[in-house]
Amino acid sequence: MSTTMLNVVDLHHRYGSTVALDRVSFQVAEGEMFGLLGPNGAGKTTLLSIVSCLLEATAGEARILGRRVHLGDKELRRHIGIVPQELALYDELSARENLLFFGRLYGLTGTSLQHRVVNVLRAVGLEDRADQRVGTFSGGMKRRLNLGAALVHEPRILLLDEPTTGVDPQSRNRIFEEIRRLNRGGITVVYTSHYMEEVQALCTRVGILDHGRLIACDAVSVLLRQMDGLIRFRIPEVTPILRARILQLPDARLIERDSQPLELVCRDIQTTLPRLLVLLTELKLELLSLETEEPNLERVFLGLTGSELRD
Repeated sequence: MSTTMLNVVDLHHRYGSTVALDRVSFQVAEGEMFGLLGPNGAGKTTLLSIVSCLLEATAGEARILGRRVHLGDKELRRHIGIVPQELALYDELSARENLLFFGRLYGLTGTSLQHRVVNVLRAVGLEDRADQRVGTFSGGMKRRLNLGAALVHEPRILLLDEPTTGVDPQSRNRIFEEIRRLNRGGITVVYTSHYMEEVQALCTRVGILDHGRLIACDAVSVLLRQMDGLIRFRIPEVTPILRARILQLPDARLIERDSQPLELVCRDIQTTLPRLLVLLTELKLELLSLETEEPNLERVFLGLTGSELRD
């Protein structure tokens, strides 16, 4: 039976008359990689601020390893690594000096701190830049060091708030690799983003926030099963017999729009696509173009909220 690392119960928070979190509840098991999705303004950063002891909730509670989270709880903070959306680094210091500074904040000293800093620099791919001033770093390098600053004290739970904003593909992949490695080593990860594809690639279970409400929380595979696949194709002519034969395909329906490719909505692309190709061959209809779109978390989000993603 897995241990609950994070337990959020009816969490509510207001900024004046604005409701940032509206009775949010979910659990994250120890060692889990949990994704928290939502557009900007959905409440993700507020939730992480409460969980990381930086903000007191208006109502409800959050617990880490059974201990209730409170503003300024230094003992609990020793178990938490937080990677904020805004860079929390000192440009005038070197990468090593930044990590030494953050390590001392958590009570690390001496040889053990020096060893941790070396290991973290290696993990985030900055070992060869250790003594260079951070102000000279690229955006991607700063993002990687920002992650490293959250790891110096060896936290048990890592909270990441939009950790890849504005980074190059190479730095993004390095961050992903390190997050996966940390999770394999037993660290619980809560990964927040409005980049749906990132969360789908990293996490096995996700919660979706919108306007401060948790509108879905389940395994990625379960959420994806809520959505149909799409097969888009062009042919010279849509004949009545084609429409009639497509009606006979199980769990599929045809959508026609003027001057647009035909769309075949189906439950299982891998089953439906071969049947469609056989049908077009039998009817001697030339296939001019073809593309498929598997269910993804962005389509799940749009299906649940009925709105476009917001920047």
